[in-house]
Amino acid sequence: MKLRTLEETDIYQKTVLYRSAYDIGVKQIAGGDYVVKDDSRIRASLKTLEYLINNECKIVVLTYVKRPDGKIVESLRTSPHAKSLSALLGKPVRKMDDCIGDEVRKAISDLKAGEVVMLENVRFHPEEMIDDDKFAKELTYGCDLVVFDGFPQAHRAHASTTGILRHLPNCAGFYLESEVAALSRLTSAPQKPFTIIIGGEKISDKIDAINNLYDVADAILVGGGVANVFMKAKGIDVGSSFVEDVFVDLVRKEKKDWVEYASKILARGDKVRVPVDLVVGDDLDNPHRAEISVTVPAGWAALDIGPLTSDAFSKTIKQSKTVFWNGPMGVFEDDRFAAGSGSIARAVEQVSGLTVIAGGDTIEAAKKYCDIGKITHLSLAGGATLEFLAGKKLPALEMLRKE
Repeated sequence: MKLRTLEETDIYQKTVLYRSAYDIGVKQIAGGDYVVKDDSRIRASLKTLEYLINNECKIVVLTYVKRPDGKIVESLRTSPHAKSLSALLGKPVRKMDDCIGDEVRKAISDLKAGEVVMLENVRFHPEEMIDDDKFAKELTYGCDLVVFDGFPQAHRAHASTTGILRHLPNCAGFYLESEVAALSRLTSAPQKPFTIIIGGEKISDKIDAINNLYDVADAILVGGGVANVFMKAKGIDVGSSFVEDVFVDLVRKEKKDWVEYASKILARGDKVRVPVDLVVGDDLDNPHRAEISVTVPAGWAALDIGPLTSDAFSKTIKQSKTVFWNGPMGVFEDDRFAAGSGSIARAVEQVSGLTVIAGGDTIEAAKKYCDIGKITHLSLAGGATLEFLAGKKLPALEMLRKE
């Protein structure tokens, strides 16, 4: 995929609307202030922002934060994000109380070269989610072009994604470029053997990626709730384990049976490998731990892959030249059920070829058990990464394509 790039774009002394990827949760600390939980996405934006500053741009930062449902939610303001960005850039970042309006217009008009202003959470306005064109145009006030680094939101057709791109010349930022480049290496002739590891609780946002990558993959190792669906599809009793089996889309008036979908993938061949043993618990609030063969007894739930599975999966991973990992193998937040994710992380760390770890929970698990600096690429997106790997068109990326 060829995109319009920052280095090819005339940005010198321009006023830039920087669409960031700062959809980051916050936490309250002593004294009542809020801080960002994880500054990884802000750090990932620094290369782009420093390039803009060095080119004497005036920078207007735009983002949304979580789901305030079109109204002001004090805990979802962008003030913590502005403070974090200011500290990392080593310069002031002026925080606005809205993303449109007279005060915002004046602040943009008053910007000097190299200065940065951050707008308020765009999702405080209901017009954002419906890609209201008038609202999108207002978001671009006073700006010459859009530099789009919001890869984690590129699968959304919202006012702050596709909307702003309709109204101004635009290009991709360095962070977005890095995501597309790394993920494209997985879909286009990856070096073999290529191993995919998929875990996490839900299969609904991952099964299309599994299906799309099936032909280029050599092995697909599944754990967590994803494995439960595939095991159920194979006729294995998963006891009281969480299984996302049927989804009813009330808008499209259709039913999706994930177990049936998994059965169709299994019928394609033997690339999908389910656990051969599991670590289970009985009371999910205060579980007793036990290691069992793959059949889960009634009243018990699979909470991690077992040691035999960990060893087998790790051996396959270490023999790979390309690895993609999304989703922990179990409830890794509880040390009793973290061994599987730990073994996967240590195995991925030892791969000498391309390694991509995607998603917040997976990256958190990897940081806990391996040297994250040895991983080729950390994909900071969730749904956008999986939709890209599923071969779906991401609306914002389509608008950034080089003609």
